[in-house]
Amino acid sequence: MQTSNNTAEPMNNPWDLYDRMIAGVPKGIAVKDICINIHWCYVEAECGMGISYTVGGGAKTRTANEVDPYHMELRELAALAKSWDFTQASLGIAALNAWYARADRLSSLGASIGGNASHDNDPFYKLADRFAGKNVCVVGHFPHVAAMASKCNLTVLERNCDSYLDTPDSACEFIMPQQDLVYMTGTTLTNKTAVRLLQLSKNAYSVIVGPSAVPAPALIQAGVNIIAGSTVVNTEYAKKAIKGGTKDLWRAGINQFMLES
Repeated sequence: MQTSNNTAEPMNNPWDLYDRMIAGVPKGIAVKDICINIHWCYVEAECGMGISYTVGGGAKTRTANEVDPYHMELRELAALAKSWDFTQASLGIAALNAWYARADRLSSLGASIGGNASHDNDPFYKLADRFAGKNVCVVGHFPHVAAMASKCNLTVLERNCDSYLDTPDSACEFIMPQQDLVYMTGTTLTNKTAVRLLQLSKNAYSVIVGPSAVPAPALIQAGVNIIAGSTVVNTEYAKKAIKGGTKDLWRAGINQFMLES
């Protein structure tokens, strides 16, 4: 079995991962703007802009649209990642990415950053040959999974199964401990399933992928081998893209990154 290259730090408290990510955001950074759209949201701060997928559902608390960013610091907004109102939590993840997913910070860590048309920063393609014929689990039905099915022993865990490839995500307890490679959507950070999924896949090579993936040291310490997400390279284009713009605007404003531990 292909094992993780990391020695994961134990998380005795399920909130440890979130508390570490939030604590890594310095105090005193002002929030300039937020936007919550049906699919995506963003947080613009003095240090930069971060994005995440907008997850609906969860607890019925004060809506994220009622949050006044002009009276909150970035760390305070990032603390919403712990909310059980998943729209609020989505905004919190975007706030974390405003600090952690900055292109200059990622470059200093040796991350690969590039356009969305290239496979260079796509872990689905990068790891396909290395894990051919092995047990691979994908949490979330990504567009790539159909092509992967012929190359490995594939399991796709989905909340709402609508493909013959999908298995209910409640099967995670039975399936994930036997995997060689695990891909987890970044939205597992938003809905709080990430901590348990990382525990279940502690013997696997693990990847967190998607615009909600936060490239924080706490995730590496938790045993994640690759974090593959999105970084804003042009704020104005990114804002327009998230507010309903074209794919060309998205490509001009937002690039993919891949950070390997």
